Amino acid sequence: MTALSLDHVTKRFGNVTAVNDLSFAVPQGEVYGFLGGNGAGKTTSLRMVLDIIRPTSGSIRVLGKAPGRENSADLGFLPEERGLYKTMSAIDTIVYFGRLKGMTAGDARAEGEQLLERFGLADFAKTNIDKLSKGMAQKVQLATAVVNKPRLLILDEPFSGLDPVNQGLLEDEIRRAADSGATVVFSTHVMQHAERLCDRLLLLAKGAKRFEGTLDEARAELPARLTIVSREAPSGLPGIARTSEAGPAEPGWTAWDVEMEQGRDPGDLLEACTQRGFALRGFEQHKPSLHDVFIHIVGAGEARA
Repeated sequence: MTALSLDHVTKRFGNVTAVNDLSFAVPQGEVYGFLGGNGAGKTTSLRMVLDIIRPTSGSIRVLGKAPGRENSADLGFLPEERGLYKTMSAIDTIVYFGRLKGMTAGDARAEGEQLLERFGLADFAKTNIDKLSKGMAQKVQLATAVVNKPRLLILDEPFSGLDPVNQGLLEDEIRRAADSGATVVFSTHVMQHAERLCDRLLLLAKGAKRFEGTLDEARAELPARLTIVSREAPSGLPGIARTSEAGPAEPGWTAWDVEMEQGRDPGDLLEACTQRGFALRGFEQHKPSLHDVFIHIVGAGEARA
């Protein structure tokens, strides 16, 4: 089953096109990264999924239905702009959001207490939000998003403003939700989180899709880079686009930085070395980071936007 799909969705605000003919589908049970710089259209897209705003054109399906309040029992949402009722206690806040999602008060309280225990906040269950530290309040906000054990969990820039400890806790909760069968869609401009968590990802720039696929498929968008230690210059070997000397390795051997032609497999180069009797002392492939891929696909300007 497809948990979420957008079909040729466009959203305009006056003369500004925030989302431009966007189509993608997220299978059930997948962790899907929605990546792009500020202003790329991530939040606008997620707000349309949640029926906060409506698309100018195109269609959206959420758990097999059109976006709307009837989906609320199966959805969890953590907005980028955090906001809780300051004079409510932590547990009452979680219960309140659980009730909004169709839970009984008893079920919401029982689940809320378990979440507070897991998040290290059991002793603060009856403490008002305005008396909690920022990090504690963020944990309560996360609890409101997962209290109903959603089938589809949507997180908009969820790591923004979190310290490293709470970033780790959030990553654990994303994995926990996915392990329980939920679909997780999260937007971010921090590529490291997507590298660690995502089954697939989508790169957005200026409201348009620039790439969709797995992390390995994203890395394949860049030519392979290697370090080779050899007696001779490797520039004459097949599939090599350019080489540069990286310095001496040991007497009689030199290290070379090698960039292969787009689409060429380093394994084929290694095989060619063996067949030609090209002496090697080292052969190391360097996988590009997702940040490198993003810069390659959308450009440095869009990455900083």
